Amino acid sequence: MSDLASEKDKEQGYNSSEDSGSHAAPEIYERPKGLRGLYYHPVTQVVMLGFVCFMCPGLFNALNGLGAGGQVDATTSANANVAVYSTFAGVGFFAGSINNILGPKLTLFIGSMGYALYVGSYLATNIHPHAGAFEITAGAILGCCAGLLWTAQGSLMMAYPTENQKGRFVGIFWAIFNLGGVVGASVSLGQNFHSTIGFLVLTVIGVGIPMFMADPKKMIRTDGTKVVAPRQPSWKTEIYGLYLALKTDPMIILLFPMFFASNWFTTYQFNDYNAALFNIRTRSLNNLLYWLAQIIGSLAIAVLLDQPRFTRRFRAFAGWTVLFFTVFAAHIWGYFYQKQYTRATIPEDSQKLDMYDAPYIGRVWLYVLYGALDAMWQTTAYWMMGAMSNDPAKLAYFAGFYKSIQSAGAAGVWRADAVKLPYMNIFLSTWTLLVGGLVFALPMIYLRVTNHTEEADETIANMDLNQHPGTVEAVKAA
Repeated sequence: MSDLASEKDKEQGYNSSEDSGSHAAPEIYERPKGLRGLYYHPVTQVVMLGFVCFMCPGLFNALNGLGAGGQVDATTSANANVAVYSTFAGVGFFAGSINNILGPKLTLFIGSMGYALYVGSYLATNIHPHAGAFEITAGAILGCCAGLLWTAQGSLMMAYPTENQKGRFVGIFWAIFNLGGVVGASVSLGQNFHSTIGFLVLTVIGVGIPMFMADPKKMIRTDGTKVVAPRQPSWKTEIYGLYLALKTDPMIILLFPMFFASNWFTTYQFNDYNAALFNIRTRSLNNLLYWLAQIIGSLAIAVLLDQPRFTRRFRAFAGWTVLFFTVFAAHIWGYFYQKQYTRATIPEDSQKLDMYDAPYIGRVWLYVLYGALDAMWQTTAYWMMGAMSNDPAKLAYFAGFYKSIQSAGAAGVWRADAVKLPYMNIFLSTWTLLVGGLVFALPMIYLRVTNHTEEADETIANMDLNQHPGTVEAVKAA
């Protein structure tokens, strides 16, 4: 057994002289064979996870990107998004604790229900134009559910791969998830009663998928190491684990500005660029290209972040550098377009830019770059969190922090858009926050990202029943 573990270590590059100290070889388990092995394969489970988010938040993104095909009043839609992200921010911070008590499957199931309700609210608004209050209420409920869904999703997505596969798994998930936006942008969303019903049906199917997913306790990674399932016996211990995650890994705080910026820019891209400049049919095409660019962007950055020829520290700095130059390229380009219009100069839809107009080409390519940048940013953020730990319980806390702080930013910028803050102000705030997020993340990468995560460092997985960090051996014997 020890020889096999040693062999695996060599394959993963764990004996590099750059690794931070020595560590015990992980125990290796035999993976199941045949159809059972296929079902319990980490890639299969991440694909299933992707389809949950394809049918729930993916279709939500499609509806959001088009403003329900122009059927929902812009102010009502913006205020509904404020409700979504305000409750999302509140629940998200503690969602890691909820996930570790209920388990990821049940947390995903409960979380996905809110998306079905929210899509239903668009249907209600199509039938009754004055049902705006219901849409906003559904948005608030969705925010609570979304905090649960995305925390469970982040925990599983970062825990199932080996350390050299984390970028790849995030890329696979992000590509499938964004197919929801691709499908949504490929049809006239919200144009008629029947299409909205179709999306409601798909979302309800997405609600059921978590119940068919594998129990994380039975999951074995492709290198034979077992996923350590959260084992918190009480809410008191779980809340202590939340505190312990921050206390023992305070470097996560340096990622908070990156988290805050990670959904700030979508309001500008959807409302203040796409909706402001282009007519309805051109917006539909733009959204199709935007979500396709997300798939390409996530897979491209994943290849870099998992490049086996380089150490994990090198890949971390390389990913940061790519983001830095992409942020400046996109926003220098965007600045020259943003100077040309304000809220006061936006014409009626029939007079807006069409896909056959000459100025369209440059502007649509910028929108494609915005989509790729979004996916690259999110994928890198998840990869950085995954580089800090392999423990699903700890990663659930990290994912909760991420979605909570991300949603706080989104709530703020959706409100800024609802009160008609100048486009240029929102654009410059987007650029500034992205650069600030990268500046704060740089010392975290330098001080915290190592070439291998030590098993002994997984303080949450190793916490004993008396709420004290313990050794791996002591936990296994408990």
